[in-house]
Amino acid sequence: MSRGARVDEQATVERRPARRVRAGRMVGVVATLVATALTVGLTQGWGRTDQAPVAASAAASSAAASSAAASSAAASSAAASSAAASSAAASSAAAVPTAPVVLNGTDDAFIQLLIPMNEGALALIDQLDTRKADADPSLRALLGELRKAHQAELRDLRGLLAAGNVPELNIHEGHQMPGMVTEASLAELRAAPDAEVPSRVAALIRAHLAQTVVLCRGEQTAGGSPELKALAGRIQQARTAELSTLDNRPGAPTTAPVG
Repeated sequence: MSRGARVDEQATVERRPARRVRAGRMVGVVATLVATALTVGLTQGWGRTDQAPVAASAAASSAAASSAAASSAAASSAAASSAAASSAAASSAAAVPTAPVVLNGTDDAFIQLLIPMNEGALALIDQLDTRKADADPSLRALLGELRKAHQAELRDLRGLLAAGNVPELNIHEGHQMPGMVTEASLAELRAAPDAEVPSRVAALIRAHLAQTVVLCRGEQTAGGSPELKALAGRIQQARTAELSTLDNRPGAPTTAPVG
């Protein structure tokens, strides 16, 4: 081998390591770039198949939260409406006239007398409930209806007093007024034998009903409040019908009619 050929071969051998070093550096740079690209891609969510479902799930969760909030608001509104409706019904049951009324002396006297008369009759009905239940069922049935009617009348009478800005005063307390069921009458009834109770109760309630008819006539004649005179007319009509039922029930004694 000539001297020149050996020199060329040596130069070629010396260049090979340098090429290998450069190639290795290039591979390292490429690997670094690929790793960086993968890191960025993973950070930004490239290639994630669950990205859309997660977004959809988030949207669904948001929608569900909104729906729950709307449902809660609707439930609160319904509860408030229900409470408001319940409150309005209770107020209607004990309503008083929306406009003031003017009561004269006869109006005031009529209301102040009829309130304790009705309360006495209710006490009488309650007293009968404590006695034998099989005694005079037709009388008990009538008194059950009288209880509801008297309670409604008391609400109306007290409503008119309030509308007239007149205080309730039991000016007849302790008096022996016609048709008034007194504590003394109730005491006698409690002491009476069971066999006498129905007839005693019927006599007391009849006197109460008949006297109320008389009072209602007087109110319609001399009363001043149109509202109260109309109520007195309705009460008189009811009492007349109640008296007829009382007097015509099975086993009732014959009595003179009250018209």
